[in-house]
Amino acid sequence: MNLFTDIRAAVLDALGALETAGTLPADLDLSNVTVEPPRDPLHGDMATNAAMVLAKPAGLKPRDIADVLATELARDARIESAEVAGPGFINLRLAPDCWRGVLRAVLKTGDDFGRSVMGQGVRVNVEYVSANPTGPLHVGHTRGAVFGDALASLLDFNGYEVTREYYINDGGGQVDTLARSVYLRYLEAHGRAVDFPDGTYPGDYLIETGEALKAKVGDAWVDQPEEVWLTDLRSFATDAMLELIRADLKSLGVEMDKFSSEKSFYGTGLIEKAIASLDDKGLIYEGVLEPPKGKMPEDWEPREQTLFRSTAHGDDVDRPVRKSDGAWTYFAPDIAYHYDKVTRGFDMLIDVFGADHGGYVKRMKAAVSALSDGKVPLDIKLTQLVKLYKNGEPFKMSKRAGTFVTLRDVVDLVGADVTRFVMLTRKNDAPLDFDFDKVLEQSKDNPVFYVQYAHARVRSVLRKADAAGIDVSDAALNGADLDLIAHEAELALARKIAEWPRLIEIAGRTGEPHRVAFYLYDLASELHALWNRGHDVPELRFIQEGDPDTSRAKIALAKAASVVISAGLGILGVTPAEEMR
Repeated sequence: MNLFTDIRAAVLDALGALETAGTLPADLDLSNVTVEPPRDPLHGDMATNAAMVLAKPAGLKPRDIADVLATELARDARIESAEVAGPGFINLRLAPDCWRGVLRAVLKTGDDFGRSVMGQGVRVNVEYVSANPTGPLHVGHTRGAVFGDALASLLDFNGYEVTREYYINDGGGQVDTLARSVYLRYLEAHGRAVDFPDGTYPGDYLIETGEALKAKVGDAWVDQPEEVWLTDLRSFATDAMLELIRADLKSLGVEMDKFSSEKSFYGTGLIEKAIASLDDKGLIYEGVLEPPKGKMPEDWEPREQTLFRSTAHGDDVDRPVRKSDGAWTYFAPDIAYHYDKVTRGFDMLIDVFGADHGGYVKRMKAAVSALSDGKVPLDIKLTQLVKLYKNGEPFKMSKRAGTFVTLRDVVDLVGADVTRFVMLTRKNDAPLDFDFDKVLEQSKDNPVFYVQYAHARVRSVLRKADAAGIDVSDAALNGADLDLIAHEAELALARKIAEWPRLIEIAGRTGEPHRVAFYLYDLASELHALWNRGHDVPELRFIQEGDPDTSRAKIALAKAASVVISAGLGILGVTPAEEMR
């Protein structure tokens, strides 16, 4: 049930009646007519822009349309009043039973309340994290992992068929560096003193990998040249790091549907097949790129390369796919990977990149547009940096990682639920400050605590009611007399609950799961406000001594709020709290 959609339908019906009566011209485009919460709640429950957007095509003044439309809307029993404001907006106040109807819908459908069919089974691939398999995930990966996972859940809640995917960047020189770093730990496991040259990975996390290698091959590779061990050690080290990454993701509650390997595109003809697809469309040619803008690199020289005509699909410049020496550029396997996703039949692709990949957006979008003939959109979401603080100071790097704070460091300090919620308290492309002390505060200023506390309070009410002999089973609450919900403070909570389905569709359409976190905080605020008013106004307390019927109605309101909080936290990947300790 989406009450905003229902009232918009009422507005469209009223406009249709005015067209039939000849008050408005026929066949007006009504697609831009909206019904949404007013900016100031004092103005009403909902507002419509119908008169404003239809005035010009109808050849009438907005106020003239608004006056007749308001009169027509007032005929609807659900609408208590329709008042014209300003140049022609119409503010609507709904009958209390509209809000009670929302509560009945929540109690009946449970966590599925607000689920949308907007996606209509559209197949979406969400690729996120996709870190180099050279070590544990760091805090930047943490934000991308949380955002991508919540986005996938949000799309699923909106009716999309979602695949979560991790792209293993194991085709480049960094894996050789990893293998050499593991080899040094392997020598160390044999009692050798080693130094880590610049460019290698000195983190302690490779100690266990070096010892595992010793257990596997003994001393067979000690003092042997690279050509003896490098190829095999690449695979061994990559597998070990992937096991570490999977464990890191699991600690955060992230599970992928599929892992794809960059390495699998080399030597298998898959890159050649993807480039041939572009060549068949006249988008591959041999040419010389213009010199880079700005300061000229000392080693730059014009040379012929194989280029992708990405400018034909919105890019700023054409991009090389093969170097002058015949080797593939780093862009070529990425093209092949996205060609693979297109050929797997996805209707939409979403990539979640770190902020440092901003320059990669246009070329990747151009490639997918070309590969799919413009039929498969690619949306690239960039996640900005996270700054960590503890005791008022920047949080220092982990010794285990050697150079950065790991995902596991964060989860071990505050837990997966807190980590996930806090990472979603800002839009993905805005910087985020993560203060370890503040995120554990038990105060209104800590959004994760405030939302969890609201859910725990409702669970506490249910336990107390049960102990008092009040039947608060699902069947009993579904049958509660909600006409007993009549106080303005109670209806305010019901109004906020009614916004959930609309919020879900907006967040899904924009790909912004942070909207869910913001909404949950506002919903929790309404619940806490009602709870606190009960201290001074006894008739607002959820449990009314000696009156089980009224208690059930009020508890049904609280339960409806907790159901929505639980569903919202589920999208964010956070476990609802049963009690606060």
